[in-house]
Amino acid sequence: MHLNPTTPRGAALDVSADGTSSRALAESATAHRPIRVMSYNIAHGQGVDDRLDLDRVAAEIGHSGADIVGLQEVDRHWSQRSDFADQAAELARDLSMHLVYGANLDLGPLTPGAPRRQYGNAILSDAPIREWRNTLLPRSGSSEQRGLLEALVTMRGIPVRVFTTHLQHTSQQERLAQVAAIRKRISTAGEPVILTGDLNAGPDTPEIDAITQDLVDAWAEAGVGPGYTYSTENPHARIDYVLHSNDVTTCSAAVLSTAGSDHLPVTADLALPRA
Repeated sequence: MHLNPTTPRGAALDVSADGTSSRALAESATAHRPIRVMSYNIAHGQGVDDRLDLDRVAAEIGHSGADIVGLQEVDRHWSQRSDFADQAAELARDLSMHLVYGANLDLGPLTPGAPRRQYGNAILSDAPIREWRNTLLPRSGSSEQRGLLEALVTMRGIPVRVFTTHLQHTSQQERLAQVAAIRKRISTAGEPVILTGDLNAGPDTPEIDAITQDLVDAWAEAGVGPGYTYSTENPHARIDYVLHSNDVTTCSAAVLSTAGSDHLPVTADLALPRA
């Protein structure tokens, strides 16, 4: 998705006063360039016009320049609402990105021989994904199953553990239990951590107070304005987040103007610790 310039074989290289080649300087600058991370609840590709249009979602992600994308509400052969498509695979293919998918709902097919019907989260990455896992989060009674998807990637030469999640929308008590489980899982990471997700909680809530004991809210660090991500037609709540461990720094953050979902995507440019 992002192309790095190369020097033609046999071409001359400029050399700085200290003897460093222009190629080495360019490679060093690239290695330390911030990465762009996006969190986007895509509402299975149904936009504010009630039209199913996954190509529109792919274009929005592509135009953002994101290196890593955490997606929520992604269908995989789920139902007629998304034409039984494998939305995760289609987005990864259209964007030429690597993919992992975490199915939090996993049902048998409607017809024999068809793929299983799944609904959950996805992570897209420009860099290859070295390992991944999906952890089911606590729930009560008949509440919808939620999950925490994670992937280990190497960005700018630094191993980074990326998570995405979508917390319960009807119960603060359940969200708090889910946040506790997320904090426990993240505490085992030996790498810089990035968490994206639709947390269904505003910044001044016990859920966000709890998660920011361990992670930094990128918008609070570098965003300008209220940062509302919901709803697209009437933005009034900030419930979608990019958060990171203390060894990462937010350079800038933005909420994008899009129409592919009832949520607006949030991006953050993050400086990783140097190797």
